[in-house]
Amino acid sequence: MIYFDNSATTKPYKEVIETYQKVSEVFFGNPSSLHTLGKQAEKLLDQGREQISKLLQANKKEIVFTSGGTEGNNLAIKGTALQHKSRGNHLITTKIEHASNYEAFQQLETLGFEVTYLDVDHYGIICLDQLKSSLREDTILVSIIHVNNELGSIQPIKEIGEIVKQYPKAYFHVDHVQGITKVPLSFKQCHIDLCTISGHKFHGPKGTGILYVRQGVKLFSLFTGGVQEYNLRAGTENIPGVIAIAKALRMSMEKFVQNKNHLQQLRNHFIKSLNEIEGVVVNSPIEEAAPHIVNFSLPKLKPEVIIQSLGEQEMYVSTKSACSSKLAEPSRVLMMAGLGNDRAGSAIRASFSFDNTIEEVDEFILAMKKTVLQLKEVMR
Repeated sequence: MIYFDNSATTKPYKEVIETYQKVSEVFFGNPSSLHTLGKQAEKLLDQGREQISKLLQANKKEIVFTSGGTEGNNLAIKGTALQHKSRGNHLITTKIEHASNYEAFQQLETLGFEVTYLDVDHYGIICLDQLKSSLREDTILVSIIHVNNELGSIQPIKEIGEIVKQYPKAYFHVDHVQGITKVPLSFKQCHIDLCTISGHKFHGPKGTGILYVRQGVKLFSLFTGGVQEYNLRAGTENIPGVIAIAKALRMSMEKFVQNKNHLQQLRNHFIKSLNEIEGVVVNSPIEEAAPHIVNFSLPKLKPEVIIQSLGEQEMYVSTKSACSSKLAEPSRVLMMAGLGNDRAGSAIRASFSFDNTIEEVDEFILAMKKTVLQLKEVMR
């Protein structure tokens, strides 16, 4: 099997699964219970929070556990807007956010908030001058995706943070789901107030996530019914998930440190090999891009047919964001980047992990060449 769909989800590390199972069996008490089993679970929860805070160079009181990227993004965006609406009702984001961000803003518009959607260039990068001109005295939130989940483009987060901090009423939220463990980001140096992370993007279990909430930032809770997670997320904590995501984060960060150039080498070789296939157009930026994502198009060919054909050979890639991949229309992200219907409607995304190899890239490209040739023969 060749798995190049790591931006959709990653295969959990064996050690992470073993940890999850052990904690589920041994530390099954409710951390809110007063008896010994509850206290043991509470202590383990605190240890997991402490470990993650050190890995992220944050205070443990700034770590809020969620069920993943979608919940984290919704809590950050809606929680900020609803909590601080008395200070202003203007919000800023981009036209190429993940659906969990983009649709949260659209929902807030129906509640009376005004949203500015920043334009992007062909590579999915915003214009800082447009951001500057869009900021107002009543702006209470700027939310920007760090690494775009389809194109792999990297936004200038530090520069954005420097601009936003000049507006005391505005909070800065970053969707770091695709960047974590692959494109480092300093919360403090970038003046980030809120940051979303999802465990299954770095070999942790699905249903686990982290929302960094800078100390002093207040959010409107979307879940009520308990005082868990500093009154921000009611509900019994997922202790096995917390310990598993902590382990996955540590292991993935260690892999980055040990072999930080590996993903870039895979990407360079993949793009070079793609250019040998007639008709392929690479959509991702060549420079200043995440090292694990390559988006390309084969205009006039249906990407679904290519993906199904490759899948029959146990080779796996995707079209667009997994959350939107079953929708028939062209990629919203690529359309907003101005790439047009042909490219946006025929786009394929390959995304790598540290476990992928150059040999897998070569085998995949060979299969791609055969598949494309067969499809073109059928179309004649």
